[in-house]
Amino acid sequence: MIFTDRADAGIKLADKLKEYKSPNTIVLAIPRGGVVVGFEVARALDAPLDLVIPRKIGAPAEPELAIGAVAGSGEVRVLDSNLVRYLGVSQSYIDEEVERQVKEIERRSRL
Repeated sequence: MIFTDRADAGIKLADKLKEYKSPNTIVLAIPRGGVVVGFEVARALDAPLDLVIPRKIGAPAEPELAIGAVAGSGEVRVLDSNLVRYLGVSQSYIDEEVERQVKEIERRSRL
């Protein structure tokens, strides 16, 4: 499927999701590019739109290499356990990096 822009993608996605239209539906979008898509989905489903601000957890010696991600106040964590094990990443490093990224999420949420 080809889209003319993100709004068009949201409209087409909403059409595929119309069976989920209900008073209990919430649309979550990831800034920046996902907000336009999410807005169109939320509008079509007559649902509230909220944002999820995730942050990458980078590997100790290779910060651009994602070993996981965190969202919210740290309660949502996704780790690539195979990569964490292969690289020998310690739990203390993960905890420190999660704390650092949560602070950045909080800072961005205030903007």
